[in-house]
Amino acid sequence: MIPKEVLQKVRRIEIRTGRLVSDVFSGQYESVFKGRGMEFSEVREYQPGDDIRTIDWNVTARYGKPFVKKFIEERELTVMLLVDMSASGSFGTREKMKSELAAELSAVLAFSAIKNNDKVGMIIFTDQVEKYILPKKGRTHILRIIREILYFKPSHRRTNITRALEYMNEVNKRKAVTFLISDFIGEGYEKALNITNRRHDVIAVTITDPREKELPNVGFIELEDSETGQYVTVDTGDRLFRDRYGEEYNRRLEDRKKMFRSMGLDSIDIYTDQPYIEPLLKFFRLRAKRFR
Repeated sequence: MIPKEVLQKVRRIEIRTGRLVSDVFSGQYESVFKGRGMEFSEVREYQPGDDIRTIDWNVTARYGKPFVKKFIEERELTVMLLVDMSASGSFGTREKMKSELAAELSAVLAFSAIKNNDKVGMIIFTDQVEKYILPKKGRTHILRIIREILYFKPSHRRTNITRALEYMNEVNKRKAVTFLISDFIGEGYEKALNITNRRHDVIAVTITDPREKELPNVGFIELEDSETGQYVTVDTGDRLFRDRYGEEYNRRLEDRKKMFRSMGLDSIDIYTDQPYIEPLLKFFRLRAKRFR
């Protein structure tokens, strides 16, 4: 039995994100993603003016005269949400925890997709693939996705992005628009991410809490690593320690952005203390320019 408060939260997210999709994101989504996919239809004889790059050389050799491949625009896309539900997602020092923000972002993207008649699926992962939801259409299906993110109780605490990406490639043989939603607290996923980005259209969505990039001066505090359960006591009154903490965050951030750029992978940075509307709109605008 799903708790009443979870159902109420799902309903609030549906109302809030539904308005955003109708008023802001629907047209943006369609201009960026709709009609980008092409699928093979048939072969026919070459005609003057045809693009020689579409020649099917196997058929041409068989019949002794040139044939070209004919493609049609795909009528629908598949959108996959890869949602990191490791223990670090339960962290939040502002209005929402990172996992709650992930649910709301997923709702915006999913409702935008079904408004354009696309299918939406989801993979929830920690250091294991915890749940796979087959891509489908419809409002009821999207509400289930939101409910799963809010209500799901993962069996593991740590993060393994590589495992999620490998599973994604196994269950989706055709190209899919893939939103990888995580705080990217993990290592060793670069190769898997590069492989997946070649097969699919991957967009990395990083969710960060302000306390992960800057510590306040509140004296001695005990910090817990949410994924390992280990505790450490630090002196936030030490200016040098706070500076090193911030520098380490900035180094990881720049390394991650550099990696994304080297792969030609789009990314969106979301913070729990800032509205997510503008970062999403910025992503859609920049991407739309590339397809004009």
